[in-house]
Amino acid sequence: RMEGNNVLQARRAVEQLRLETELQRIKVRSAEQLVQYCQEHRRADPLLTGINASSNLFKDKKTCVLL
Repeated sequence: RMEGNNVLQARRAVEQLRLETELQRIKVRSAEQLVQYCQEHRRADPLLTGINASSNLFKDKKTCVLL
């Protein structure tokens, strides 16, 4: 079971890296361009919109329940 979790985590990490390599990079020449770019792409920014819980590699696996 532990090996299965490690394989699943590795697959998710690889999937995330593949997504990141497909991102189109642009050169930014001024602060104004940077602000404009950020405003245009804010809906797709995971830092602003959050990450889907099912694909979040850093989410706690277990919860603590007090009885």
